[in-house]
Amino acid sequence: MSAPRLELDFSGSRTRGGPVGLAAAVIGALCLIAVLVQQHSLTAQRAGLELRRAALSGAQHRGQSAESVAGLSAQNAEKTVRELGTPWSQLLAELETATGDNTGNVAVLAIEPDHAKHRVRVTAEARTLELALAYVQRLRKTAVLHYPMLDSHELRADDKDHPVRFQISADWSDAS
Repeated sequence: MSAPRLELDFSGSRTRGGPVGLAAAVIGALCLIAVLVQQHSLTAQRAGLELRRAALSGAQHRGQSAESVAGLSAQNAEKTVRELGTPWSQLLAELETATGDNTGNVAVLAIEPDHAKHRVRVTAEARTLELALAYVQRLRKTAVLHYPMLDSHELRADDKDHPVRFQISADWSDAS
């Protein structure tokens, strides 16, 4: 004969959470969502404050106030007005005409204006020194350039054609 089977259950009866457990779970999830939203808002606010602090400390390091920035803007505007006052179209037309009169044997390499002195410096190359001097003579006949002078010249030995590189300085007038 066998002994009757004995079943031991130490855990007790299991019950589901019921309405109270479900309510506690929902309240916990809502609190978690609220905390995450608040953390995101505070992170964005902190980033904005750090940007503002960086901008303020950068301005202090540069030592620029609103007045100094306005002064720089006025200087830049004044410089721009001076540059726009240069008679570029007339200057370039005269240089191009003088180059054409020398049958293209003169090449203008650079034009450097000095706005404060109404002076221009032209760097050019010619096949010979005689062509360079003829170019200067031709520029003396222009209405825009006054007192063109040959400042310097050099024979370019490194080039196979041995051109003459020369610099001319002249004053310009604003009158058309």
